[in-house]
Amino acid sequence: MARDMSDKEILKMELDQLKKEVNTPRSAVSKNCADTIAFVEGLMPNDPLIKGVPDDKNPYKGDKGGCTVT
Repeated sequence: MARDMSDKEILKMELDQLKKEVNTPRSAVSKNCADTIAFVEGLMPNDPLIKGVPDDKNPYKGDKGGCTVT
C-alpha cells in the first residue's frame, strides 16, 4: 500500500496518526504495572495454566482411542 503513495500522502497519514495519538490518555508505567499485577494475581486461582486442568475435564487425557502405524 505504501508503495502506491507519494511522500506527501505518507507524511499526511503519519501526521493524522500522530494527531490521534496526542489525545491518548497516558499514565505512569509504575501505576500500570501495579494494576496489571493485581489483575493477574486476582485471576490466578482459576487460571488453568497455573492450577492445572482436572483429569476428568481434560479432553486430551485418557484412553479415547489411538492410532496404530503398520
